[in-house]
Amino acid sequence: MNNLFQLVDLLDKKLNKLLDKYNNLQLKNAQLIEQKEKLEEELLKQHQLIGDLESKHESLKVANAIVGSKEDKHLAKLKINTLIREIDKCIVHLSN
Repeated sequence: MNNLFQLVDLLDKKLNKLLDKYNNLQLKNAQLIEQKEKLEEELLKQHQLIGDLESKHESLKVANAIVGSKEDKHLAKLKINTLIREIDKCIVHLSN
């Protein structure tokens, strides 16, 4: 009879340990789920930021292509001045 009480007592202790472990694992699982959700939100924000930055980068590439470098600006000005001189010569020839 004493052995039966010891077995029941031992079983009760093991059951309590298992319940404690179960409760701890549930708590840990809830924390991990919350952390996962926060990381997913952060990942979404980062993807949006990357999209915005890529869009801005494309806009800057287009703007730089239009504006060009200093050398390109200088060459463009020289070409424009040459064209203006040619147009002025044509106007003079037409006037005569």
